[in-house]
Amino acid sequence: MIDKVVTVFGASGFLGRHTVRALAKGGFGWRVRACARNPNAANYLLPMGHVGQIQLMRANVRNREDVTRAIANSDAVVNLVGILNQSGGQKFGALQRDAAGTIAKCARAAGVQSLVQISAIGADAESDSAYARTKAEGERRVRDAFPAASILRPSIIFGPEDEFFNRFAGLARFLPGLPLIGGGHTKFQPVYVGDVAAAIAKCVEDPATHGHTYELGGPTVYSFRELMQLMLQVINRRRLLIPIPFGIARMQAAVLQWLPNPLLTLEQVRLLKRDNVVSPGAQTLATLGIKPDSLEAILPTYLWRFRRRGQYEEEVYERVTGKPATR
Repeated sequence: MIDKVVTVFGASGFLGRHTVRALAKGGFGWRVRACARNPNAANYLLPMGHVGQIQLMRANVRNREDVTRAIANSDAVVNLVGILNQSGGQKFGALQRDAAGTIAKCARAAGVQSLVQISAIGADAESDSAYARTKAEGERRVRDAFPAASILRPSIIFGPEDEFFNRFAGLARFLPGLPLIGGGHTKFQPVYVGDVAAAIAKCVEDPATHGHTYELGGPTVYSFRELMQLMLQVINRRRLLIPIPFGIARMQAAVLQWLPNPLLTLEQVRLLKRDNVVSPGAQTLATLGIKPDSLEAILPTYLWRFRRRGQYEEEVYERVTGKPATR
């Protein structure tokens, strides 16, 4: 009998759908209250569990009454809310700092047993990036209100619906070259979305993780140039990789960021000035008993649609992974 309730804020997003699936089907015995601004557009979450196991709920994390109602009678809370760009009235401070604090305070008042807060590698209260700064401020407010919270800081998250590899692979279909901001030297440690979801489920379930901060990265560190080279290899396309100095990138971003779906923003340029890798001595996926999946194993399973012949170019998968194609 499923008798434990976990409330997930930001459930309809990229990480949200994988988190809901992990909690509903991971053998943890949770009923999932999946909160989103527009639950009518999140019906795809319902089949991830048994009938009635997943409940959709409308909740605005900037509204304390909504948050209080969503958390009522919950045993655990997961906050996935975050944005990469400020648009449509959505601001970094309101969502990544203020809402995080509100959720933590309401969770404490409701007697919630475990709280998981998703932050990001690079969160820094002194950063010139509003994204990184508000992530750090959100962590502080969560710790102040709910000291036993588990805080997870992932690097770039990749998977079937990601906004990183899918975007660049899409651009590679029609552009002769791809930009390397700052020369492409920035280091990343991409982590698979399924591994992040597994880490969230572990922290929800295991009291030993409470009060700790974990930095989540994949098994390999890559430069931005190496990520683009791997992506192009997977989709079997040749494109120029064009180094763009930070100064020029800032001027381009100052214009491009006003587009409805901007290709580059000033925030992204600021973030690219710092490596995005797990810190030495940090608690990691290995601490949680999770073996991370590699880019080489996962990218071909969803980027095949960007190849000229789509799924019929299976030899690319074999060349990249050294394993027989299974599609």
